[in-house]
Amino acid sequence: MKTNKIALVTGGSRGIGKNMALSLAQKGIDVLLTYHSQQQEAQSTVAEIEALGQKAVALQIDTADLSSFDAFFERVTTALSQNFGTDRFDFLINNAGTGLTALITQTTEAQFDQMLNIHLKGVYFLTQKALPLLNDGGRIINISSGVTRYSYPGASAYAIMKGAVDVFTRYLALELGARGITANVVAPGAIFGGGAMTDTPEMRTYVAQITALGRVGLPDDVGGVIAFLCSEEAKWINGQRIELTGGMNL
Repeated sequence: MKTNKIALVTGGSRGIGKNMALSLAQKGIDVLLTYHSQQQEAQSTVAEIEALGQKAVALQIDTADLSSFDAFFERVTTALSQNFGTDRFDFLINNAGTGLTALITQTTEAQFDQMLNIHLKGVYFLTQKALPLLNDGGRIINISSGVTRYSYPGASAYAIMKGAVDVFTRYLALELGARGITANVVAPGAIFGGGAMTDTPEMRTYVAQITALGRVGLPDDVGGVIAFLCSEEAKWINGQRIELTGGMNL
């Protein structure tokens, strides 16, 4: 019997993460998705994945709380065994996160530490603890941001952490190559309906004006790329940063 590949998608209950999870399911991939506090939305996403004919499980985690990671992966191991009949998964998509808009002069140490824990330390050590469960030949996809290439006032703390994730991903690709595991970064721009983006008519107009394709980004512009990077066709893409902005600030 053919066994489906399995993806672990952090922050997969809504917005961009939900679109990633559904896009993977449409490609015949089963999904373990995580949520922080929106359990009802997570279960709704699980139901949508199951309606596509794939298996799915939602697990709670606060990716800023590194002390919870060991217990989280115990739950992952149990879910893999009970729901998928295996002890390994194939794709890790580090998507969970939140935004911050604050000028450098206004950013507090607590805000900086929150960005550090969620977007850098959380990604680094969650990946570290996931590696024993990740199949050889698997894939790691880290979600970064367009603001590591272009700059906006108020995005410094967030962008610093995402820039570090870009570098971390290259090192993952180098150190995990012996296991046949690839690691790549996907860097969305302004995505509306993704959860963190300020969504006003004025903001949509502004973003459309600075985007070569003349419109704002939507979650559906991201999920398919994640699914592609988990496909056989993408097996030779490694250590790369793929920006999904429709051509913002070219």
